[in-house]
Amino acid sequence: MTTTSTRRLPALTPDLAQGRARELLADIVERHGSAGEMVSTMANSPAVIEGYLSLSRAMKRVKIPRALSEKLSLAVQEWIGCGTCREAHEAAGRAAGLTDADIALARQGTSTDPREAALIALALKVLAEPGALGDSDVAGARAHGWSDRVIAEVVGVVSLNLLTGAFNLLAGIQPEPSED
Repeated sequence: MTTTSTRRLPALTPDLAQGRARELLADIVERHGSAGEMVSTMANSPAVIEGYLSLSRAMKRVKIPRALSEKLSLAVQEWIGCGTCREAHEAAGRAAGLTDADIALARQGTSTDPREAALIALALKVLAEPGALGDSDVAGARAHGWSDRVIAEVVGVVSLNLLTGAFNLLAGIQPEPSED
């Protein structure tokens, strides 16, 4: 189900963006033909667009397997409530080999694989209860065979998803209405 809402922040073209945002947006448009609605809207703030692009590039180097990273993103976006991000991660998850059942379980915050379920649960706790994180959370992830690098990278995946989901919701960027 999709919802329509009023855009609260405008998407910018490179000629309307200011300072560093203009440079970044122009470079993306030159290289890819367009920047996409979210990135074009992030260009309202040079700091936000630059921070997003830097974090996004960095998170492409995580050791978390792509399909599992999409499961983490689906769980987080379900909790945040960003339909635009959820749809994007469903498509990316399918491209990474996820089934409809994998996607449905991830949106419920779990997986049939106990190792993956433990990492998804950790991601949701990082998002929803960071003040409650403690030794047992790290020990639990380690007990499921996750390295300290992957445990640390969960925070990056959650942070990137919080940035995109919250930004889209604030800006009023919603999925296109479906033709059901």
